[in-house]
Amino acid sequence: MPRTATSLPPLDWLRSFEAAARLSNFTAAATELGLTQAAVSQHIRLLEEWLKTRLFSRLARGVALSPVGAAYLPHIQSAFATIGNSTAELFEPRAVQTVTIRVPISFALLMLAPALPDLARALPRIQLDLVTIHRPADYDLPGSVLDIRFGNGAFPGREADRLTAERLVPVAAPSLASDADWTSLPLLLVAGAREMWAEWFAAAGLAGHPRRSHRFDSFVAAMEAAKASAGVLLGSRPLVDAALDSETLVRLSGFELSSTSGHFLTKASAARLTGAEQDFRQWLLSRLSGSAPA
Repeated sequence: MPRTATSLPPLDWLRSFEAAARLSNFTAAATELGLTQAAVSQHIRLLEEWLKTRLFSRLARGVALSPVGAAYLPHIQSAFATIGNSTAELFEPRAVQTVTIRVPISFALLMLAPALPDLARALPRIQLDLVTIHRPADYDLPGSVLDIRFGNGAFPGREADRLTAERLVPVAAPSLASDADWTSLPLLLVAGAREMWAEWFAAAGLAGHPRRSHRFDSFVAAMEAAKASAGVLLGSRPLVDAALDSETLVRLSGFELSSTSGHFLTKASAARLTGAEQDFRQWLLSRLSGSAPA
């Protein structure tokens, strides 16, 4: 077969090369491909003639890749993987694809869970495998490309898209809202970045007070305590928006403290997203576009 600057070796030759190189044996490659050993041997010989280089060293038992063959193999395997993935994504639309994502438990319960019916309508072939995060070290565990993180957007080695911009406002159960001076009520605390009662009082121009109550390691747990009339919570919007809409919580002040923090959808800078992961990312960014600054 004549060789031109733009031509490629026949696919059968490349399939035989990949199988023989991976199995280190022409006979085993022939069995895998449903060919004769003579056919595989001929494919390799023709490929070597086409490339004008030796790809294998023939041994008494099996074969060994030459240095050039060893360098060529991962490129061929990558090309086959790309063809396989593209074929599956384009021509097997009924296949359900799983997207694994690590998410803080409060965001999973208050933001993602209510949005799942919309996801099912928009992307019916995608299912989520949600891994809830309880401590920062959980993000270092293997198993997912995407995760949602709370912070100011600076996550070393990761690309980040803002999902929410946090605003803080005191909220409580309706049974406590009639208190004339809510600042004397017990204040519920959330450990970590949201323990900002002192900052809120200072920004609002109000005197804080030392009456603290229970302390929680997750926002969603503190929110349930607030619904149970255990005290006043420094509500993080938009996480508390649904509770405010349903009036299971009510706001106690018109002043909101805007925070530089928020939730971000992140991935490792060097990671490549699958088609399903890209679709989920676009859906989530579109779904929460009203929760982040323009």
